[in-house]
Amino acid sequence: MELLTQFIDIVLHLDAYLSVLVAQYGVWIYAILFIIVFAETGLVIFPFLPGDSLLFVAGALAALGEGGMEIFTLCAILLAAAVLGNTVNYQIGRFLGPKVFHWENSRFFNKTALEKTHAFYEKHGGKTLIMSRFLPLFRTFAPFVAGIGAMPWGRFSLYNLIGAAAWVLSLCWAGYWLGNLPWVRQNLSLLILGIIIVSLLPAGVGYIQHRRSA
Repeated sequence: MELLTQFIDIVLHLDAYLSVLVAQYGVWIYAILFIIVFAETGLVIFPFLPGDSLLFVAGALAALGEGGMEIFTLCAILLAAAVLGNTVNYQIGRFLGPKVFHWENSRFFNKTALEKTHAFYEKHGGKTLIMSRFLPLFRTFAPFVAGIGAMPWGRFSLYNLIGAAAWVLSLCWAGYWLGNLPWVRQNLSLLILGIIIVSLLPAGVGYIQHRRSA
């Protein structure tokens, strides 16, 4: 319970924690952000990482010039992390195949999220890789499911690049442009909470619809 409380505190006060990391590690913050984004998009055991709010806050800190962060460098590095992460996830899905649907829920594997992503993929096809970028959990499992379904490599790569660019650039630049506003600086934690709620809304609506139909 204590670990969960700490994790929630980090997510809701991501601006403060990220500012401390920038102050401590300087330009190495790029490597830290790369690893976080890569892990969330590339490894199915890390779907809980705060991708949306992380991109927004990183953009806001770049606007403030903290630690010498520069928005174009930030976007390029995180775009590479998002594309590479999905690519690795896709290859893992290709390697493991459909047998993963027989796995059980565990601390390191969310079978429910996998099944929901698979249903989403069956309905929307390759567009799932673009739309899921803005949906927590789905974002992590979408390339994995694409690999299981053996989506052609060329088609996957195109959707992967478009989705990664839309996700990274929109959130980083939104943080960059809004980060200069005094109200945003003073209420960044509140804004992070808003981003989390908005990103979870589609999943919540889908769950309610599923319960009603059941």
